[in-house]
Amino acid sequence: MIQLQAVLQAAEEVQAFCLKRGWRLCFIGGVALQRWGEPRLTQDADLTLLTGFGAEESFADPLLAHFAGRRVDTREFALRHRVLLIQTDTSIAVDVAFGGVPFEERSVDRASPWHWTTGHTLTTCSAEDLIIHKVFAGRDRDWGDVESVLIRQRVKLDLSLIRRELKPLLELKGQSEAMTKFDGLIATVKRRLSA
Repeated sequence: MIQLQAVLQAAEEVQAFCLKRGWRLCFIGGVALQRWGEPRLTQDADLTLLTGFGAEESFADPLLAHFAGRRVDTREFALRHRVLLIQTDTSIAVDVAFGGVPFEERSVDRASPWHWTTGHTLTTCSAEDLIIHKVFAGRDRDWGDVESVLIRQRVKLDLSLIRRELKPLLELKGQSEAMTKFDGLIATVKRRLSA
């Protein structure tokens, strides 16, 4: 079983590599959940790296020169699916999503440093953007994570920002009903917190 500290240290290693090159990024997924929601065990780190469109090789190649790929066709897979699957020397998996759409740019703009322990910092997406990512993914586990963020943040979030960003993403995916589910979850959490 991978220890959380090992995952966060691996995330910090990848972050340092990217920041040294002036690349813009933020951690999402399980790493961001440690900051904003109910911490749970995570085996890997997920991050958005702003690459734009058309220059993905200039990000993939340096990363693959330094970190091992997790597939035989890691480079080709990344260029086709916009996710680079790498691992650190400590065998921690890191999924680097190549960001380029406006929401991803705004998410990185809204990201902030999280001091997870003395002398160690990771840049994570905001609590609002974590919810957007989780609702968009829409798996059962993601809905549980959304609930944990709502509870831990006591629904003191910019809900209008979440709805504004989420609506076009869900429409694009053809899953507008997820917004209704999200609103229902907010109402449930508010009732629970006020009981």
